[in-house]
Amino acid sequence: MLAPLTGEDAETADRVGASLRTPGRLAVAFSGGVDSSVLLALAVRTLGPGRVIAVLGVSPSLAEDERVGAHRVAAHIGARLIEVATYEGELPAYRANGPDRCYHCKNELFVRISTEVAAAHGITAVAYGENADDVQRPDRPGARAAVEHGVLRPLADAGLDKAAVRRIAAALGLPCADKPAAPCLASRVPHFSEVTPRKLAQVERAEHALRELGFEECRVRHHGEIARIEVPVSQIARLAGESREEVLDAVRGAGFRMVAVDLAGVQSGAFTLPLVEVRRG
Repeated sequence: MLAPLTGEDAETADRVGASLRTPGRLAVAFSGGVDSSVLLALAVRTLGPGRVIAVLGVSPSLAEDERVGAHRVAAHIGARLIEVATYEGELPAYRANGPDRCYHCKNELFVRISTEVAAAHGITAVAYGENADDVQRPDRPGARAAVEHGVLRPLADAGLDKAAVRRIAAALGLPCADKPAAPCLASRVPHFSEVTPRKLAQVERAEHALRELGFEECRVRHHGEIARIEVPVSQIARLAGESREEVLDAVRGAGFRMVAVDLAGVQSGAFTLPLVEVRRG
């Protein structure tokens, strides 16, 4: 059950809702993260649950924890969620893992929605959770795929940045309002190092183990036999101190031989930003 919105939040929600109206059903590309969850909730608020479907792309790059969490959030919102298998891992350009890897992943998802979901469920429009902050970032090639497929971006068009999205998520009572960002598992593999199911499974297992130890926001970057761990700076001392032995066991148990801690903390776009910024320069 969604909490009612009032004041500025209600006005913002109405702006988002105005761009979601469609004669048929709306598909929301859904991950269970705060952006797509707010979009899904506002779509249900505007169109009603019978005219909105959440679509979750499932492949080896999606952690099982994220898959379970997405179902939980969709159920809380009262939206129907369907899973669609995506096969980006079979694409040579995706496996090659250049800075445009996310384009091939998003393109695969939107192709699957248009070929497998649209006709079966009466979909007449598709939307995804790009926000106004995302628009300013140079490391989001998936946005190009959305443009090519005519996918709506209501949050960005309404001017909602990440802070506004989280504020509305909290006002709606969404369980993911404070959820840390969780990019796909492939983002942990350095560019131009091949993305393989084995690497993705290693990262997933290591990160799951770290979350079990209480490190909810973490990244395990895959450098061959070396795992480079990123946690918030405030948690580095615990990671390398009182939890050191447990962390070593957990990450080595995922198949890594050596374990390193990145003193810079959690870094969004750690592999992609340096490459795209060089090109822009």
